[in-house]
Amino acid sequence: MAKSGFLGGKIVKAFLVIVLILAAIGGWWAYQNLYKSNVFLDGKKSKILLVRTNFTYEDLLNELYSENLIVNHASFEWLAQRMDLKKEFKPGRYRITAKMSNRQLINMIKYGKQEKVKLTFNSSDRTNGQLIEKISDKLEIEKDELEDLFNDEARLNDQYGLNKETARTLFINGTYELNWNTHLDEFMDLMKSNYKELWNEERKSKAAKLGYTQSEIMALASIVQCESGIKTEQNKIAGVYLNRLKKGMPLQADPTLIYAVGDFTIQRVRNGDKDIDSPYNTYRNKGLPPGPICLPYEQAIDAVLNYTKHDYIFFCAKPDLSGYSNFSANYEQHQKYAKAYQQEMDRRGIKR
Repeated sequence: MAKSGFLGGKIVKAFLVIVLILAAIGGWWAYQNLYKSNVFLDGKKSKILLVRTNFTYEDLLNELYSENLIVNHASFEWLAQRMDLKKEFKPGRYRITAKMSNRQLINMIKYGKQEKVKLTFNSSDRTNGQLIEKISDKLEIEKDELEDLFNDEARLNDQYGLNKETARTLFINGTYELNWNTHLDEFMDLMKSNYKELWNEERKSKAAKLGYTQSEIMALASIVQCESGIKTEQNKIAGVYLNRLKKGMPLQADPTLIYAVGDFTIQRVRNGDKDIDSPYNTYRNKGLPPGPICLPYEQAIDAVLNYTKHDYIFFCAKPDLSGYSNFSANYEQHQKYAKAYQQEMDRRGIKR
């Protein structure tokens, strides 16, 4: 009986040892598959993974593997299968960090824990082409989708009351935080919402009293924006242009010549530029250009709507290039200011 009890005790101990060994192996296996880092970034702290809207599960794996992001493919796929990643994963822009485990990575993609994209519009955005490049570079939206939109006059008119040249006015300056996989319609709805917020009843009323559409006000504001970024100057410059429009005079705005030429590095226009054949040449064409020459800031829009009333019909940048201008009501005085400015440009060696 004593031997039998001793033998039984040894069997129990052996069984416990086996259980502990299996538990240790199971723990090690769980650690390897669930919690141990399985990401390789080659010394980098993080890397961006783009999961496109039309990706299949196989596409997702190919993207991870082609970028050499996963160290142990078998352990990743084993856990991905048990977490149903194949059935459910979200498109988006994901930031993968060093030492990330399989579980962390799968959870991130499965539940769409993506990093927002910052898209900024400002006055340096001048053309439809520049906007298309910026949007398609930041978001999943393809260039051809945007090009089709900007060229679809019927759609622009029906949905936004705009045309090919005025479509730029829909994009209000500012920084937007968006999901990378934001669809075009969703993106345009946001732009339209911000446009309506800018054009509140007060601003619409002021534009109507001036006798101009919202797009026309923004076209003029874009010229004012390019002339000066100083608030008080913008109000006075707006007054000059509105005086010219009332008198039926051409605007003769140098920034529109630069836009017509298409070289936005130009600091000094030449007489030859005034002969360029373009609807944006306000030396040859009376009235406002067909669209904005940049995306004007809210301040410039308000400068037009609340312009300074005066009798000036000319202005010229001061020779100190401070952003301020000399204003005049007659051509003779304007010529004196213009000569002083041209001489200073020559002295500085600014030829173009």
